[in-house]
Amino acid sequence: MSVIVTLLALFVEAIFGYPQPVLQIVGHPVTWIGAMIAWLDRVLNHDAMSSLSRRLAGFIALGVTLFACGAVASVIEQRLLQLPFGVFVDAILASTLISQRSLHSHVKRVAVALETEGIAHARQAVSKIVGRDTDILDMTGVARAAIESLAENFSDGIVAPVFWLCLGGLAGGAIYKATNTADSMIGHRSSRYRDFGFAAAKFDDLVNLPASRLSALLIIAAAAMSGRASAVSAWRAFRRDARHHRSPNAGYPEAAMAGALGLALAGPRNYGGILVDDATMGDGRRAASAEDIRAALALYQRADAILLVLVATLVLALNLPPN
Repeated sequence: MSVIVTLLALFVEAIFGYPQPVLQIVGHPVTWIGAMIAWLDRVLNHDAMSSLSRRLAGFIALGVTLFACGAVASVIEQRLLQLPFGVFVDAILASTLISQRSLHSHVKRVAVALETEGIAHARQAVSKIVGRDTDILDMTGVARAAIESLAENFSDGIVAPVFWLCLGGLAGGAIYKATNTADSMIGHRSSRYRDFGFAAAKFDDLVNLPASRLSALLIIAAAAMSGRASAVSAWRAFRRDARHHRSPNAGYPEAAMAGALGLALAGPRNYGGILVDDATMGDGRRAASAEDIRAALALYQRADAILLVLVATLVLALNLPPN
């Protein structure tokens, strides 16, 4: 049943996204999870604590967050699936954990800004989807940042929640989203979160491992179906470069996307005024453009369609009558 719900959720999110009126009235599950994490941060994370105590507090905060999200989602799903049309309501709830439509919209907005509005608007648009310093990016830097974000968020925002929804139902998807939200909020190496966010960062690396590899393979498969992309170069970059990325997961979809489009992504980037010297993904050109963003979006749409076909195939396989 969880695979059927996931397939329905993919269709619901692709068609409707997350309606703006709903967002304005009740917010989004990520904002609810974020509010819980922020509260736990205030209660458990204090400057006077030792490094070991802060690390232990971080484990407790993550455990409380995951248990609460998983338990609530499990109870809701169990109740819904007892109702005549509960599977459809369950699918609507599951669709809030997937971001196909919003990811496409945000990345396309960067391309439009580069094409028609100038560098200032392009920087503002890309700042909504990346964590690096965007005020120093030139037009090619903005384009690369958008493509890198598209590749990474295809894994984190779509393939990973789909994977965990299929495996663990609404509870699995909610636990994944809580993990990902915790990592984005406290899983970085500032003085406040170096120890408190240790558990969130490491657990996020673990739960994203299967999806990052699958995302890269989906991009390579999409490149094989496109006349404007190279599956061979995508596979080569995936095998050669991905493991050298500073993230144990982000390099896989980024390397595949870079190879497919003939680009060189990642490399040195500024975060909070600090230069992070990361490995380069792909061996193509650094000079990306709005046209490259649109090519990446086309590749993303194909990869997403392949993912949908895979889930549909899994539904059929699991529901075939025994011989």
